[in-house]
Amino acid sequence: MNSKECVLIVEDDSSIRNFISTVLNANDYNVLIASSGAQALSVITSSCPDIVLLDLGLPDIDGLKLIKGVREWSLLPIIVVSARNRERDKVEALDAGADDYITKPFGTSELLARIRTAMRHKKNLEDEFNIQKGKFIAGLLTVDFDKHRVFLGDGDIHLTQNEFKIIALLARYSGKVLTYEYIIKNIWGPYAKCDNQILRVNMANIRRKIEKDTTDPKYIFTEVGVGYRMTEKD
Repeated sequence: MNSKECVLIVEDDSSIRNFISTVLNANDYNVLIASSGAQALSVITSSCPDIVLLDLGLPDIDGLKLIKGVREWSLLPIIVVSARNRERDKVEALDAGADDYITKPFGTSELLARIRTAMRHKKNLEDEFNIQKGKFIAGLLTVDFDKHRVFLGDGDIHLTQNEFKIIALLARYSGKVLTYEYIIKNIWGPYAKCDNQILRVNMANIRRKIEKDTTDPKYIFTEVGVGYRMTEKD
């Protein structure tokens, strides 16, 4: 195990926090602690942990809001560790951008396995994005993989991180249909619920930004019931 891997525990219950910290320290992880959402954000931006274990019931901010905020700018793996066991709570957390969801109480072996899985997925994503270099150009659309920017003609198109990840993934496999499930798993992680709604919302936002006529798209096409396809590059 890489002893440099750092885990941030965001938990306001000191007994649970101490238990998780003891388990992680015994397995050669470095551990950071936060007992509130504000403290968690401060630690994330200043210390750059490798992964976050997040309780949703924080004293100052709901964990879902924290996930959404981090997802605007970071691929940092987030595993929710919560006593909330309703399916709706799990779906909301995964749709917000969590990589996984563990319900309290949990076993130490399960927790460590989920951490390893999330870290592998993060590395795979980083490797995929590092492999793709240069630019994708089709008509007026340019996807600059190196700069993580998208242009339409001379205009710089502002995309959220997830929107860029989607368009970059489609551009990487231009001309090929990518299924809804493939896109969801690549963008939101291996445990993401295969609910197309969150993908459709992101795709609608992307099309509003890059397509002159969203009812007659030029760049990203819908293969009904299957997925999406990016036009082939010039």
